[in-house]
Amino acid sequence: MPTVEIDGRPIEVENGTTVIEAADRLGIEIPHYCWHPGLSISGNCRMCLVDIEKSPKLQIACNTRVNDGMVVRTDSERTKTAQKAVLEFLLINHPIDCPVCDQAGECKLQEYYMDYDRQRSRIELPDKVRKKKAVPVGPLVMLDQERCILCARCTRFLDEVTQTHELAIHQRGDHAEIRLAPGKTVDNPYAGSIVDICPVGALTSRDFRFRARVWYLQKTDSVCGACANGCNVEVYHREGQVYRFLPRANPEVNEYWMCDAGRLSVHGLQGEARLTMVLARAAEAFAPAEWDATLDAVSARLRSARAAAVVVSARATNEETYLASRLARALSARLAGVSWSPADATGDDFLLKADKNPNGMGLAQQGIEQTGVLDAVLAGIERGEIDAAVVLRSDLVQWLGRERVAPLLERLDYLVVIDTDGCETAQYANVVLPIGTYLETDGTFMNHAGRVQRLRQAIVPPGEARPGWQVLADLVGRLGEEDVPSSAAATFAALAGSCAAFEGLDYDAVGAQGAPAAG
Repeated sequence: MPTVEIDGRPIEVENGTTVIEAADRLGIEIPHYCWHPGLSISGNCRMCLVDIEKSPKLQIACNTRVNDGMVVRTDSERTKTAQKAVLEFLLINHPIDCPVCDQAGECKLQEYYMDYDRQRSRIELPDKVRKKKAVPVGPLVMLDQERCILCARCTRFLDEVTQTHELAIHQRGDHAEIRLAPGKTVDNPYAGSIVDICPVGALTSRDFRFRARVWYLQKTDSVCGACANGCNVEVYHREGQVYRFLPRANPEVNEYWMCDAGRLSVHGLQGEARLTMVLARAAEAFAPAEWDATLDAVSARLRSARAAAVVVSARATNEETYLASRLARALSARLAGVSWSPADATGDDFLLKADKNPNGMGLAQQGIEQTGVLDAVLAGIERGEIDAAVVLRSDLVQWLGRERVAPLLERLDYLVVIDTDGCETAQYANVVLPIGTYLETDGTFMNHAGRVQRLRQAIVPPGEARPGWQVLADLVGRLGEEDVPSSAAATFAALAGSCAAFEGLDYDAVGAQGAPAAG
C-alpha cells in the first residue's frame, strides 16, 4: 500500500485513496464544498486545492489519488492564497443575510470565511447578481438561489441516489442557478437529504426552518424507530423538546441518508396524547395515582389472577422485551408478541421498510412469537381462562380491530397498559403506567438485518413517566424475582447472558455503529 506524507505526517493507505480521504484519517481538515463521500466526485468548487511536491500546479484533494512517496502540504502559502481566492469568488454575489439565515451556525461559508479568508469584499452591494429567494421546491424543501454556491451536491444526490432528477443547474456564468426541472417538484421519499448535504443556506427544511438556532440545541446519537431499518440518527433537542433528526453515517445500515418518513416521525413522539401520570380506574373515571402504591397494587393483583398474559410489541426495546419475559415467567403467564404496520405502509429497496416495527427481529431472536401465541391469548380471554393481562407498547384495539378486541378486553378482570400515549387500548385498562419513548430511554433495537444498535437517552420522559425498562424491573422485583437489573446496561448484560443471539455483546461492543447478532 502507498505511503503519503501530509503536513509532515506519514500515513499508509489503500490504493485508490484520495488525498482528502487520507488527510481525514489523520484528522487534518482540507476545506471542501462539492466533495461528499456518498456522491460522485465533481471537483468544481476548488476549495480543496493543496500543494503537492513536484507538481507545478496546485491539485484538488478530492480527485487526486495518492502515490507512494507523495508529499502534500495543506498549509503552504500557495494553498492559503488559493483558499482566499476561491472564497472571495464564491462570496462575490452571496447575499449578506447571514443574521437571518436558517443555516447560521452550521454553514461552511461562515466557518471557512472565518478560518481561511477574513478579507473585505471588493464588490459593492448594488453590483451583486440578484436571484430568487425562499422558493418552495417541494413539501419539505425551500430553495434560496442567491445563497447557492453551485456545489452540485443536491443535483448529484437526485441523479445518483434517488434517480429522480428534480433539480438541475440552469444558465451560465454568474447567472447560473439551481432550478426545478420542468414539471417536477422535489417530492421523493428522501427529499430532505438534499437539505442535509447542502453546505450553505441554499436548501433549508420547511419543517425545521426558524424553529431553533442550532447553537442552542444539544445533540445525541441514536437510532430512528420509524421502521425496521433502524437508520442511525443525530437527535437535536433542547429543554425536553426534540426539534429534528439528522442522519448519522453508518455504511452498514443507512450510509449517509435517511427517509423523510423517519425524519418527520419526531413529531409523533411528542404529541398531545402523551401520558404524563400514573392513572388508576376509580368508580367512574381514571384518577391520578402514585407510582409506588400503584406498582404494589398491580403486582399483588397480578399475583392473585387465575391466569395472566403479557403482550409485548415489536416497538419495545430489547431490554423491555427481556424484562417482559421475566415478568411473564414470574406470573407463569402466557407471553405473546405483536407487530403492526398501517395498511398503507410502503417500503422500497433502499432504506424505507414496509415493516414499521423497529424491533421485530429482536423479539424473534428472544423467542417471542408474534402470531399464533397472541391468537391463543385472545382465545383464552374469550373462554374466560385468562382474567388478567399486561399490555406493553401495544394498541391492540387499533391494530387488531375494535370489533374483535374490545369485547375481549371488557371481559378481563384486570388490565394493565404500559405505554407512552393514551391509546385506545388504555381506555379499557384498570391501570395505565406512563413510560418514555425510545428517545427517552437507553436501550437497543435489532434491525431487520439482525444488527443490534444503541439507543441513547436524549431527553427525560415528560411528567411522571419513566423509562420502560425501569417500570418493568420494578414490577419484576415486586413479584419476587432475584437479580433484577438496576439499569438498561445491566438489563442488556442479563439478556446477553441468557439469549444466544446477544451472546458476547454489551453496550461497548455495540458501540456507535452497532454490531451483528451472534451467530
